[in-house]
Amino acid sequence: MLETAIHDPNVIGPQLAWMGHLQQLAYSRLQDYPEWKDSVLAALPDQTRAAVNGSLEAGKQLRMLSGPVPKTLPDWKIVAPASIDDLLSYYKEAETEFGVSWYYLAAIHLVETRMGRIRGLSSAGAQGPMQFMPATWAMYGKGDINNDQDAILGAARYLKAAGAPANMQKALFAYNHSQAYVNALILYAEVMKTDPAAYRGYHGWQVYYPTKDGPVLLPVGWVKE
Repeated sequence: MLETAIHDPNVIGPQLAWMGHLQQLAYSRLQDYPEWKDSVLAALPDQTRAAVNGSLEAGKQLRMLSGPVPKTLPDWKIVAPASIDDLLSYYKEAETEFGVSWYYLAAIHLVETRMGRIRGLSSAGAQGPMQFMPATWAMYGKGDINNDQDAILGAARYLKAAGAPANMQKALFAYNHSQAYVNALILYAEVMKTDPAAYRGYHGWQVYYPTKDGPVLLPVGWVKE
């Protein structure tokens, strides 16, 4: 079972990454066929049901943000993410310095760039692994906007200025003015708060981009020609 493998500390490296990718695909299929959800959840062990449900609900919220299908693939480069342990150390460094719980930072990183896989501008011009607008980075960032550690610290600094950790709803809404976005981040964060090992699965999620023929995988090494 995917969830069992993801939680097994002996499953590491490429095998763990593949389990995370398969988990992502399974969740996506369940979101395509929501009528399957109740029967699938009922068949799961108690210890994994809440995490799966939280991830599915987060995905549902993010799908509400979908606009028109792009006509072309993005001007991005897809790179390998930093390691699970390195990224976790950056999240926890930011948590120690700014009081923003690590799982909120991981949730932002996951949603914005799939843990730093995407290198390139958003449609609005946001940059880097935590997707800062240049003006916001000038106020709250230090170092390199494209560096995971610097960007994660910058995100925590910005969230603290916006009301975190006392009011995460307010702080996350300041990060992106969409309630569906905020809902999704909180759902992913709650999964990782309750089950920290869930982060291991999320780290394996890949970049899929919408097209008229359905989502297309942009693998590590992909660059628009």
